[in-house]
Amino acid sequence: MSERVVILGAGESGTGAALLAKQKGFDVFVSDQGPIKDKYKTELLDSNILFEENLHSEEKILNASFIIKSPGIPYKTEIIKKAKAASISIIDEIEFASLYTDAKIIAITGTNGKTTTTLLTYHLMKEAGFNVALAGNVGFSMARQVATQKFDWYVLEMSSFQLDGIKTFKPEIGILLNITPDHLDRYEYLLDNYINSKFQLIQNMGPEQHFIYYVNDPIIEREVTKRTLIPKQIPVSLSPSSKAPVHFDGEKMDFRLKENFRIAQSETTLKGPHNLINTMSAVSAVFIAGIPLNRIQSGLKTFKNAPHRLELVASINGVEFVNDSKATNVDSVVYGLGSYEKSLIWIAGGVDKGNDYNLIKDEVKKKVKVLICLGKDNTKLRKAFDDVVKEIYETQSVTDLVRHALQVAKAGDVVLLSPACASFDLFKNYEDRGDQFRKAVLDLKKEVEGQHS
Repeated sequence: MSERVVILGAGESGTGAALLAKQKGFDVFVSDQGPIKDKYKTELLDSNILFEENLHSEEKILNASFIIKSPGIPYKTEIIKKAKAASISIIDEIEFASLYTDAKIIAITGTNGKTTTTLLTYHLMKEAGFNVALAGNVGFSMARQVATQKFDWYVLEMSSFQLDGIKTFKPEIGILLNITPDHLDRYEYLLDNYINSKFQLIQNMGPEQHFIYYVNDPIIEREVTKRTLIPKQIPVSLSPSSKAPVHFDGEKMDFRLKENFRIAQSETTLKGPHNLINTMSAVSAVFIAGIPLNRIQSGLKTFKNAPHRLELVASINGVEFVNDSKATNVDSVVYGLGSYEKSLIWIAGGVDKGNDYNLIKDEVKKKVKVLICLGKDNTKLRKAFDDVVKEIYETQSVTDLVRHALQVAKAGDVVLLSPACASFDLFKNYEDRGDQFRKAVLDLKKEVEGQHS
């Protein structure tokens, strides 16, 4: 009789795992506590996979040989506690998928910057002609792709939740960008638990694999000195005096790998010090994977970042409008503000997540001439910056804010939407907020150009 696998959660990750498990001959059952989207339901029906929605039936779940859990389901959920009590092994979709491929893996994690680094790594490999897939937190699930296609490489963006479900997963190259407190509600409010989760990335790596990490991150710096690290270490540093083999020397990114070479940030499409870290990490990974330098250099010139991440929308009368709607916490805004030397009109606000604005006060004082608050309740934001910024303007209209921004800006200024807050007071999500901002900017650009024609 075939082994019974139960998949909890029927989103992209869970459905992908179900398709692969069915293909490999398992007796598959899918259970989702909420409604299943029609497109996934259709796939499950077409593949004759049994499922339930809007509930978890214990009698159909707790007889599993093992469970594949979607990353969004916390371990403290009742059904997971019962499965653990019944000694049922619980793994992640990526762990499961990695058992059925001999492709090499580049796995990327970190609290911030992992999507940009993953997309850049994938872009550089794809442009160089590698047979490579994108998976994890971006793109299609790895399990779905293992079931339907054959790749030589996978580039995976991995959250701590995905790393929690790792048993044997072993990437060829692991990248750890930074660690700042996040999702602590999932880790019993203990930072050490979250740190341990991030370091699961390298737990199965051997001396022939490579571990790339940002050594100036205080938590990472502390952890690498106290842990036994088996893979080859490639520390990345922003310090010009650094002994790290990959560092920014004050002028260019300096790589001392099998070859020595330097690349200026102006030869890439990404701005800001955080993107130096992301770029140095991605370039190191693909160089180790075997991409020649000239291919890397040409790929860096054509990379387009994901929307809502320091995305240059348009320039109107010499004023740049930048969509950084993904910056939903203060740590992310640090990167946004740090990416520009120019005078800024900063758009912030929304649902506060317990922000400590002291982290960015100095930078705001130096660069921001007008703060536009976009939110229903801007009391905390106003209070934090009343004595720091000369003009604070409030609105709940995206059209109004881009017009006001253009009025108060001079040629050479940057209008930066980098909210530091969640978007749910006025928008569906951060994408909706960024999309509305982009549309309003492009409409205004058309209008201004129409007046000039």
